Amino acid sequence: MHSPPRILIVDDNETNRDILVTRLGVHGYELLQAADGEEALVAVKQHLPDLILLDVMMPKLDGIEVTKRIKADKSMPFTPIILVTAKADSKDIVAGLEAGADEYLTKPVDQTSLVARVKSVLRIKELHDQVNEWNKSLEQRVADQVGELERVGRLKRFLAPQVAELLVTSGDDVIKSHRREISVVFCDMRGFTAFAETAEPEEVMGVLGEYHACLGALIHKHEGTLDKFAGDGLMVLFNDPVKCDQPALRATQMAVEMRDAIAQLAVKWRKYGHQLGFGLGIAHGYATIGQIGFEGRWDYSAIGSVVNLAARLCGEAQAGQILVEPKAFAAIEDVAEAEEIGELILKGFHRPIFAYNVKGLRA
Repeated sequence: MHSPPRILIVDDNETNRDILVTRLGVHGYELLQAADGEEALVAVKQHLPDLILLDVMMPKLDGIEVTKRIKADKSMPFTPIILVTAKADSKDIVAGLEAGADEYLTKPVDQTSLVARVKSVLRIKELHDQVNEWNKSLEQRVADQVGELERVGRLKRFLAPQVAELLVTSGDDVIKSHRREISVVFCDMRGFTAFAETAEPEEVMGVLGEYHACLGALIHKHEGTLDKFAGDGLMVLFNDPVKCDQPALRATQMAVEMRDAIAQLAVKWRKYGHQLGFGLGIAHGYATIGQIGFEGRWDYSAIGSVVNLAARLCGEAQAGQILVEPKAFAAIEDVAEAEEIGELILKGFHRPIFAYNVKGLRA
């Protein structure tokens, strides 16, 4: 609404217009005039008044027709109309209100009634405009949120959910290279290469579909970050990009549930002649983490000896084993049921690595 409120006075009688202008002018309103219905329609389009005082009996277009045209114009903002009529017949009043008028006054216009009704209708106009602004603001916020959800959805197709959400909310800083202490889980199937060489492609895809769906649900449950997967191999990070308490324990809890879930799937696969097992490796330590790749295709990944160690432990694990190195085991030994495997000679590591096989976790 304009400040001060803008009022258009429409009457074919100049004296009547002057009376209304005089009575309303002392209240500080911005007052405009039109001498007939057609002139009124032009003025409404040009000046967008906050209120129209509209005479009913006019040549060319009467007040009822002017009201209908204004209210039917969807391009116009809400504009309240007070009809001013010399007729006291209730039929004329009803016709005006049905045409879209918001109030009415009868001639001769009483000063007190005029001012009171003008103030009342302008309050309605102000409230309507305020609600309209709220609606626009709400629509924009909803549109922004929908756009953000769509963007997160697109990013989640290529990035871990935690990375995608942080990238949208925090910007590119989250994927810049940084160093952090993390727990890394590597896992893959035993016997998959032989299975893939002899089974039909449709069978391989069917097994992989069940395998990935099972592991994906557990990764989300334990809030791990899926770094990458290739065929039957998966790498999951804990404590980046979202920090968490006891990342080694979380990693082990997820690994135990993964092993047990895949063991159930393996029973089903064996019925079809597929001899498949599942092994995992867990390591804890510092890594450099951030985006790697090239323009148009970026990944979020971790690099460091802790990653290589988890991968080598996974490679050594037999079906059903979860091999854990000493640093990760130190974080879980109070709750872990484990057996010592002893020292393992792992490719890429100059010294033997002592390993434990986690059989389960105590409550």
